[in-house]
Amino acid sequence: MLNPCTQDFTAALASAHRGVLRDVAPRDVADPRGRWQGQGGAVACPRTTAEVAAVVAACNAASVGIIPLGGGTGLVGGQVMPDGPAPLILSLERMTALRAAFPAENVLLVEAGMILADVQAEADRVDRLFPLSLASEGSARIGGNLAANAGGLNVLRYGNTRDLCLGLEAVLPDGSIFNGLKRLRKDNTGYDLRHLLIGSEGTLGIITAASLRLFPKPSANVVALLSVPSPRAALDLLALAERQLAGLISAFELINRMGYDFLAETMPEVAVPLLPVPEWSVLIELGLPQGMAPEEAMASLYAQATEAGLVLDGVIATSQAQAAALWRIRESIPEGNRRIGAVSSHDISLPLSAIPDFIPRAGVALASLGEWRINCFGHLGDGNLHYNVFPVPGRSRRDHENQRDAVKTCVHDIVHDMGGSVSAEHGIGRLKVDDLVRYGDPTKLAAMRAIKAALDPKGIMNPGAVMRG
Repeated sequence: MLNPCTQDFTAALASAHRGVLRDVAPRDVADPRGRWQGQGGAVACPRTTAEVAAVVAACNAASVGIIPLGGGTGLVGGQVMPDGPAPLILSLERMTALRAAFPAENVLLVEAGMILADVQAEADRVDRLFPLSLASEGSARIGGNLAANAGGLNVLRYGNTRDLCLGLEAVLPDGSIFNGLKRLRKDNTGYDLRHLLIGSEGTLGIITAASLRLFPKPSANVVALLSVPSPRAALDLLALAERQLAGLISAFELINRMGYDFLAETMPEVAVPLLPVPEWSVLIELGLPQGMAPEEAMASLYAQATEAGLVLDGVIATSQAQAAALWRIRESIPEGNRRIGAVSSHDISLPLSAIPDFIPRAGVALASLGEWRINCFGHLGDGNLHYNVFPVPGRSRRDHENQRDAVKTCVHDIVHDMGGSVSAEHGIGRLKVDDLVRYGDPTKLAAMRAIKAALDPKGIMNPGAVMRG
């Protein structure tokens, strides 16, 4: 049984750790999608790992829940607690230091509160690349990215956040410090707590610092927007590109006509250079080594794909400004979606070969529930689709509140039946707790509960997220 974060508790904490606490601000309890209103008795902003450990130990002794807060950009409610005893919010906003850089090793040691864009900038300062790239990179913090095992645009080439981390420092629920901040590629000394904490969404501990993998920067990049006949053709184009340019494809994004239509409706300043606007298209970026001509490489791929009937039309960027304009289209689609207002949004992954069959199958199934606009887009290279369902013109998502669960279940049932996942890169949070139970493997769920009970017997860490107590 958890206790609330009371004035007496915060007064004692403030007395023992001067300057650590502040009042709760609206941004601390906000959900980007507006589905929840969080709560908290106070916000702890420790400056060191030792202070994090002291705060966590005090909460554990008093059975006060802790909500870890990074940049607050999560989309599944993992950073807000809408009900129950008021928790203490623990923010790492003061722990933003670069601890060390080892460019010869391709390693960066950073504190967990560092903004993702600042991590990228620190890598660039030593002439290296940290490839994690998200729409929220200007405000998301690397600790939150690790806690959620964030994906983003470059998973095809570099992997998820999990694949970019060599070691962690973290505070466990009893206040003990896990000193796992290593720079090793190989370390087979027992269970890997690093990978247990990554993706746990703050339910097993507080990540305070990370050892991150860096990469040599490509000598040149080239971006193209290509019209394709269908999602199946897009997958065939991906296979062709991988045969021709193995290991050099940084991004491969699928875009549906509905995304362009939403931009025309809500953000007409974002220009689409393909006319007529295609039903399906692919945004592809290549990162090439020295000695390869970027435009020639893309033009060769374009010619082969056109000859094979996989590409109908296309635009190849010939400058950084043109490349940025093409990327702006893809990066504006989520904002266009937000302005339209989805009835239900789905962050799903499927085996690549199942995607061409999933898209029409889901459309037919949803048609039995009503009339919709569907915007299907996402990271085709790694099988992660954002399959979002919207009202038709003249109606709003408020008109379909009573259908949201049915729409979500319809989509997720098909994903599960086709061997996919109902949470590709956004996590479980509070939004998908029931989905985890519905679609999760029972043996895995039992093991997860056992791990949670062993590390956090009082259930203080992010209560209500991932699994209910």
